[in-house]
Amino acid sequence: MSILQQLNDKQREAVLCINGPLLVVAGAGSGKTKALTHRIAYLMSEKKVCPWNILAVTFTNKAANEMKERIISLVGSSEERDLPNIGTFHATCVRILRKNIHLLNYENSFTIYDTADQQILMKHVMKDLNLSDKQINPKAILTHISNAKNQLIGPMEYRSYATNYFTEKVHEAYTRYQKELQKNSALDFDDIIMKTVELFKSQPKVLDQYQEKFKYISIDEYQDTNHAQYVLTNLLAEKYRNLCVIGDSDQSIYSFRGANIQNILDFEKDYPDAKIVLLEQNYRSPQTILDGAHAIIQKNGKRKDKKLWTSRSGGDKIMVRALENERMEAEFVAKTVREQMESHETPSYKDFVILYRTNAQSRLFEEAFLRYGMPYKIVGGIKFYQRKEVKDMVAYLRVIQNPSDSVSLFRIINTPTRKIGARTLEIIQDYALQKNLSFFEAMQQVESIPEMNLSKTEAISQFIDLVKELQKINTQFSASGVIKHVLDLSGYKKFIDDGTIEGESRLENIYELISVAAKYDNLEAGISLSIFLEEISLIADVDTLDSQDNAVTLMTIHSAKGLEFPTVFIAGLEEGILPHSRSLLERDELEEERRLMYVGMTRAKDRLYLLRAKNRMLYGETQSNTPSQFLSEIPQAIVDSEQEAVRTHRELSTQELGYTPIPYEEYDEDGIQLNEGDKVAHATFGEGTVMNVTGAVAVVAFNNPKYGVKKMALSIAPLKKIG
Repeated sequence: MSILQQLNDKQREAVLCINGPLLVVAGAGSGKTKALTHRIAYLMSEKKVCPWNILAVTFTNKAANEMKERIISLVGSSEERDLPNIGTFHATCVRILRKNIHLLNYENSFTIYDTADQQILMKHVMKDLNLSDKQINPKAILTHISNAKNQLIGPMEYRSYATNYFTEKVHEAYTRYQKELQKNSALDFDDIIMKTVELFKSQPKVLDQYQEKFKYISIDEYQDTNHAQYVLTNLLAEKYRNLCVIGDSDQSIYSFRGANIQNILDFEKDYPDAKIVLLEQNYRSPQTILDGAHAIIQKNGKRKDKKLWTSRSGGDKIMVRALENERMEAEFVAKTVREQMESHETPSYKDFVILYRTNAQSRLFEEAFLRYGMPYKIVGGIKFYQRKEVKDMVAYLRVIQNPSDSVSLFRIINTPTRKIGARTLEIIQDYALQKNLSFFEAMQQVESIPEMNLSKTEAISQFIDLVKELQKINTQFSASGVIKHVLDLSGYKKFIDDGTIEGESRLENIYELISVAAKYDNLEAGISLSIFLEEISLIADVDTLDSQDNAVTLMTIHSAKGLEFPTVFIAGLEEGILPHSRSLLERDELEEERRLMYVGMTRAKDRLYLLRAKNRMLYGETQSNTPSQFLSEIPQAIVDSEQEAVRTHRELSTQELGYTPIPYEEYDEDGIQLNEGDKVAHATFGEGTVMNVTGAVAVVAFNNPKYGVKKMALSIAPLKKIG
């Protein structure tokens, strides 16, 4: 079958345009990934372009993997040599820097620092500069530095922006911070692209090498690029100008991360000879949802004009509901999901998503789903790689790979405790500064430090021996094997497995990390750990979303871009929430909120619920918020705004629920008081026995083997003591 046969007219037009600049304006659900992957497959299969001469860049590992799988199915080969270069901006740049960053006086084995690592390093920098973190928040300084890096403004250039006390201190901290990063042979996330641009600008031969390598470039989600990514893209494309960018100005929602909507709006100015293709046929939603979303987005000034249409017939009206308060809003969602699931023998809870403007809105939905005994998952809550035990283990692995990484060293040197206290670390740090050494190099000279006593010297020496032993192990084992050795030799397993349920849970997280690392077992020792650390440092929230989990999804609208669900609930549609309060006086920010609403609405494949609360508890006070202006912009002809009486969980009858509901008054902060051995009844799971109680969590073994053993939060779960 011809590659072109599966495409509509506009998609085919985009695929056939292979030479010169091309802008594909792709509306939500218009098959942009299909157009992009078919274009790449067409280049390879029909035009015989070598796959290594093609670069495809997208914004998440999830999207990159999906793109790779689609291309494999089109070209019929999964051999790495037969596939183009596909990855995120950061993954692409990391590969370039691993080979060339020595030209900028960095080690090719550099470490990538995450947000927590940056904060630790910044606190050290501020201490050295006598800046109090009580007066200036380290996070605020790092935000300014990140914004500067996204604009390709280095420490020297930043001096001209230092016009007041705070920005002067940012300049001082930025200058010292970059020096410390280089001393640690580390890059933060923003450096990855900034240093690649610096490399290309300072090393014309290297730039020419990659321009020759990447003769055909495709950039997905171009509306989300920042200035640094924009400059990088144009540097790579300036020789052959075979640049295809694909995106949608109506879905540009990441300005807070530095994304610049002008990059896509000004593409025709940058490339006057560019061909423009509009993808307006939607394959996801009914026309009612498309018309409602269009009515809202068309009020924006900064956009490429288009109007989505579908050949799909029918479709429900958009359901708008005003609930009495935020608790009723959550009850309505849980009750609606339950009602729709009751007729299914195997309910597909994953068909439902609740979208909200801020993470703080999730709590009441969680409580409602717990009361109803329905499965749910949160995207963007406490992330796996941010859990303490996981970060501790990753820090050990980083030190094995790069002992100059002082941030990781500080994290693990006394975890578990080795009687190496803050004063000892301060003495070594001072010595390192005097001798211009990395912290690990200074540790190796500990016997030469006069202030250090014998017991501390021995403790430091033992730690160095541990690191060297683990480095030796890294030359013999893959990443998963190294983690197992770290767990035992460091004493960390004994440290966290303290016999409690929490300890067991922490150990399970480490075992999960070993499972992740096992994916790299086929690589040779040393390289396995290096690739593993690199990959996990580039993981994003949505990359961890498992489509196989049968649970209702809760997430912010920002996290939902690129996803789709049969039924979508958008909560909190009130002025000050969506649109957010800080946008109400700024036109550009209000336009971004409008785009956010558009993205949320166009996630829906079948049904869309728009919810608001007449009264809502905000910042400790009950407020009566005005309905969101976006609601009034949707044509009434496509809205179902029936003001049905929505009863709360406690108001539903025993007959309707199938059990006696526990009154809200019984849900207090501490929850029901239970002891080991108590008999309890749960709203959905039936009767069971309490096996263990730790803090506010009970482990209950339910009589029905279908449910088995579950951990229950006592302050929320509808448990009732019986017998």
